[in-house]
Amino acid sequence: QVQLVESGGGLVQAGGSLRLSCAAAGRTLSNYAMGWFRQAPGKEREFVAADSRSGSNSYHANSVKGRFAISRDNAKNTLFLQMNSLKPEDTAVYYCAARRNSPYSDAYYLKTYEYDYWGQGTQVTVSS
Repeated sequence: QVQLVESGGGLVQAGGSLRLSCAAAGRTLSNYAMGWFRQAPGKEREFVAADSRSGSNSYHANSVKGRFAISRDNAKNTLFLQMNSLKPEDTAVYYCAARRNSPYSDAYYLKTYEYDYWGQGTQVTVSS
């Protein structure tokens, strides 16, 4: 089992940047396909970005494409989400997630039910 801990959230003005981190403990990050999701008050949890187990293939939601970038450092067992040009509508709790079984090393996953482990979340608030 892997434990995930997010950090890096905070309050930022519109147009600013934040870098979220997700530290994995208990297992090697390279064994997992990873993802970032977010949940705003009163809304369902939504997909933000996904990275394949190999780290060679990634996908971003249309709402963040060109502004956010998912990456990983397997040596540090850490997943990242670089967020630039932030907008008030990006305000949410951001969660990282890990998928236990990913038979295809280049596959990424977009649905919450496709992930087995979740962090506790980190709050991102973007002021206008």
